[in-house]
Amino acid sequence: MTPKVLISDKMDPKAAAIFRERGIQVDEITGKTPDELAAIIGDYDGLAIRSSTKVTAKLLEHARNLKVVGRAGIGVDNVDIPAATARGVVVMNTPFGNSITTAEHAIALMFALARQLPEADASTQAGKWEKNRFMGVELTAKTLGLIGAGNIGSIVASRALGLRMKVIAFDPFLTPERALELGIEKVDLDDLLRRADFITLHTPLTDQTRNILSRENLARTKKGVRIINCARGGLIDEAALKDALDSGQVAGAALDVFETEPATASPLFGTPGFISTPHLGASTSEAQVNVAIQVAEQMSDFLLLGGVTNAINMPSLSAEEAPRLKPYMALAEKLGKLLGQVLGEEVRSVAVEVEGAAAELNQKPITGAVLAGLMGTYSQTVNMVNAPFLAKERGLDVREIRHEREGDYHTLVRVTAGTPDGERCVAGTLFGNKAPRLVDIFGVGVEADLAGSMLYIVNNDAPGFIGALGSTLGNAGINIATFNLGRRAAGGEAVALVAVDGTVPPEVVEQLSHLEGVRQVVPLKF
Repeated sequence: MTPKVLISDKMDPKAAAIFRERGIQVDEITGKTPDELAAIIGDYDGLAIRSSTKVTAKLLEHARNLKVVGRAGIGVDNVDIPAATARGVVVMNTPFGNSITTAEHAIALMFALARQLPEADASTQAGKWEKNRFMGVELTAKTLGLIGAGNIGSIVASRALGLRMKVIAFDPFLTPERALELGIEKVDLDDLLRRADFITLHTPLTDQTRNILSRENLARTKKGVRIINCARGGLIDEAALKDALDSGQVAGAALDVFETEPATASPLFGTPGFISTPHLGASTSEAQVNVAIQVAEQMSDFLLLGGVTNAINMPSLSAEEAPRLKPYMALAEKLGKLLGQVLGEEVRSVAVEVEGAAAELNQKPITGAVLAGLMGTYSQTVNMVNAPFLAKERGLDVREIRHEREGDYHTLVRVTAGTPDGERCVAGTLFGNKAPRLVDIFGVGVEADLAGSMLYIVNNDAPGFIGALGSTLGNAGINIATFNLGRRAAGGEAVALVAVDGTVPPEVVEQLSHLEGVRQVVPLKF
């Protein structure tokens, strides 16, 4: 079936062109109210947005077919990420399409603050010639403090270093190695506030970063600091910034973003030393084209090939990786389903191990597939997006282990479930690099294809069992498709994995459980 995408915000025409070129049906319907959008969203597999459309939990309730939301831009404040994740919807952004544009805007505002350009322009065009009034400062040799040194922050750092500034950065995710590579100094927030002549913010708005420049933190800044925010409104206490400008603690501030937008009124408006722009960070023709192209390509890769790029709520999986990983993910999901159906509520933790050829691959999607199979035992709407979320909700501890060695199989995926009675392990491989095959179940070697309706049976290894099993199924009119056996030792515990045509009724499962020597019977579905 041809995927269908809705573009609900104004976007460069190249986005729709890319969708159509790749065989995806696309509708451009913009300017709809939330209720109007809710009335039509159920028909679409993908939703491409900018900042106007609000993807709320209420809207997602109507999006019965939605698989992906693509944001043409960086910020996803207008998307309810937890609600999308819970419903299994991938949320993507385009963090690189407008990075240079936003970084350049921050540098432009830094220059404007340093040389009081807007005020000087207004004064000159009013017929005045106030050379002595507008005494600026140089950027050379000044210290720039970055709050956030990710994609955009690192570009600002490189431009600032080119201006012969000293750059320091506060970013919990910045490694010493990355700081060295960028040529900047990693510091804590107090040190940055104390030392910086200019502060620029380049961080998302989260519970941890909201009001990071609070009244208290503004009071700790170097007197005469100049502050630039092209990231997100809400990172600065705007009322406190107004007071700091009035007192001279802050010499100047330039905001491209505000806590409430559109910012038609603000206590900062009209304050000497304050510059504002209407969220122009990404507003260049190049950036608008770039993010439109990027979001269309990312969404197309996902809907057609399974590639996941720049997703907020699941691991990345490139379109190039997807075909190679697809059989591994099918194997991993089946192993997870097997554990979930046999162990049920007993599972407390999950360890996913890869070895041989599997160890050379991106393990995150394999782990996601295991969890999707496992959590499918508890939810009918589970997929790789919401499976980790559901696992976390249930308090499952999830670990990943990679072994470079190659064992008995050239490639192997092993999944170990922790239970109150100890660890239970299943393992599988790929035959011909594409056919998933179980090779070990709870320490018993059994080679089986996990497909369709099956029975997992644990019994005492004794003569006559196979005949009794076959007779019981035959008397119930159930045909055996495949029969796979394994045992720990002669006369000890044996395992049978029996594929059957159709579904085994509960009363037949009950009959099987009462056969002599049978310890456990579990019907399986794959």
